[in-house]
Amino acid sequence: MYALIVVPFAIATAIVVFATARRPGFGRRMAASGIAAAVLGALTAVFDSLMIAAGLFTYPPEHLIGVRIGLAPIEDFSYAVCAAFLVPAIFTLLTPMRERS
Repeated sequence: MYALIVVPFAIATAIVVFATARRPGFGRRMAASGIAAAVLGALTAVFDSLMIAAGLFTYPPEHLIGVRIGLAPIEDFSYAVCAAFLVPAIFTLLTPMRERS
């Protein structure tokens, strides 16, 4: 089942994002990540649907939850959402905190 493949990525994303909660700009970063996730989700819906309609790839129905947005299974969206939150969080952790004066 494809949904089970997503679980480790979602857990890793949650852990790394949580590790940045005390860093400055957390709320602003989460808002920006939410907007990025929405944009990536829309792009995923459009382009995955086009590729599936063109026959470039298919998903065995027995491995899917069954929820679709357009032709794209909901599982496809998890990677875009994780990336939208994980990449800025990793960047934040790799950026040294400024010393307070």
